[in-house]
Amino acid sequence: MTVNVTPHLNFRGDARAALEFYQSVFGGDLVVTTYEDMGNVEDPAEAQYVVWGQVAAANGFRVMAYDVPGTRPWSRGEDPFFVSVRGDDAEEIASAWKRLSEGATIVQPLASSPWAALYGMLKDRFGVTWVLDVLGEPDQS
Repeated sequence: MTVNVTPHLNFRGDARAALEFYQSVFGGDLVVTTYEDMGNVEDPAEAQYVVWGQVAAANGFRVMAYDVPGTRPWSRGEDPFFVSVRGDDAEEIASAWKRLSEGATIVQPLASSPWAALYGMLKDRFGVTWVLDVLGEPDQS
């Protein structure tokens, strides 16, 4: 049996833009279903909100997202979760880091660390905290 874990991100009106951005960073296919598509519009201003969306890439990257409707409480919170992207190709991770860091706040620059060949943390322009790393020989200095 195989079990996969996919981060499911919750937004209020930014889910489509976030998914499009993540697709531009990691590639893959984007699927978006709106409340209007589902025939489940409570507030006409939220008809284009995402009721379910996903980016799925051939390299295994997956993320889902939706827009919490205004009738439900929602708060972005402060670091309620991190999305971890771990790979074995430093160039691929560095490339994703470069694109993901556009408009982001860098928490820990991408560099060698005592526990990984590369490690970095940032909070992207949508307020999501990402950890990118490459397993391998850590920096022994």
